[in-house]
Amino acid sequence: MNPRAPISFVNATHGEGMTTVRIVGAHIASVGARPARDDRVVDLAGARLLPGLINAHDHLQFNNFARTRFRDSHTNVAEWIADVTARRHRDSQLVAGISLDVESRLFAGGFKNLLSGVTTVAHHDAYQAAFDAPDFPVRVLRHYGWAHSLAVDREAGVTASYHATPADWPWIVHAGEGVDEVARKEFARLEDLGCIRENTVLVHALGFDAPQMSRLIAAGAAVIWCPSSNVYLFGRTLDPLPLSLTGRLAIGSDSRLSGARDLLDELRAARDAAPGSAPLLEMLVTQHNARLLRLGDRGELTRGALADLVVLPRRPLADVRRAELRMVMIGGEMRYGDADLAAALAPAADCVAVVVDGANKVLARRLAERMEALHWCEPGVSLRGTSWRAA
Repeated sequence: MNPRAPISFVNATHGEGMTTVRIVGAHIASVGARPARDDRVVDLAGARLLPGLINAHDHLQFNNFARTRFRDSHTNVAEWIADVTARRHRDSQLVAGISLDVESRLFAGGFKNLLSGVTTVAHHDAYQAAFDAPDFPVRVLRHYGWAHSLAVDREAGVTASYHATPADWPWIVHAGEGVDEVARKEFARLEDLGCIRENTVLVHALGFDAPQMSRLIAAGAAVIWCPSSNVYLFGRTLDPLPLSLTGRLAIGSDSRLSGARDLLDELRAARDAAPGSAPLLEMLVTQHNARLLRLGDRGELTRGALADLVVLPRRPLADVRRAELRMVMIGGEMRYGDADLAAALAPAADCVAVVVDGANKVLARRLAERMEALHWCEPGVSLRGTSWRAA
């Protein structure tokens, strides 16, 4: 096997038909063209081929934690933050999560995303050097501005963050995360500060009413929808259709402290919360997320795009579990999937056998070695005959 030879995926289901996608190096060279003479030809036998999924919102450092709340429901996220903060040094699950060092926790968040078909994730915090390491599991959004929220950063911090962000980068902030008057008023505060503009991306926006949503859409701003976190903390989520039909909606998983296990579970939560959104869900985690995060080189199977790909069974994405994903590829390199595809794409020495939720899979060796060195393992994953409890 020549690991540097171009790859042609043939008999791939994409959209309503079958196609061939040719990969040269880290990019898509053609879609629909015949394989070249010296290509490694991989027959997908009708399996679906999608661009790698994009998770528009996660806190990567909080994914080795259990889902946590200390009351049945909340009216504002400030209550939840206060509850968690007050117990972080005495609640056994929180203490266990904090005991893992930050770089390892970031890896855990990246690994969670990889297993669910995510190839790019937007981390809602400062960009970290760890994301540039060759053994970090996924790509992380690099060009963005962010503030946590008005409650945490106050008006001065939020305004300074917005104005420091280039106009062609997304500016991302939590807003309207609650169902009370405090959450509803945050929209007007952001408007008055001049922070509701075309590159503004608000996370949650649960507390905003229909006129506020109309003003948000008119301004060209967008919302990242995290339905499982909303339902877990507040008992409900927003109506996504007005935003999605105008192209102003992205979707994110949030961290496991309040959100679903991964982006695939998040899609099921979205479908359950808003059944009318089902036909749009795949676009939300590919084309829409890419456009709203200003990622022009991913989110679609087009010539010149990054070779970030997912192969899955011929079912809607929201019906697929992580152990059923046949391949997750980033930059032309298979990182997770089935042994038969790995055998066609990578030298055997580059892969390690793993079990994910009871299914036999393979994982890129450098990721397996990093996970083994951490003495931590993703729940549901066993590596080289060893199964560890998550920290």
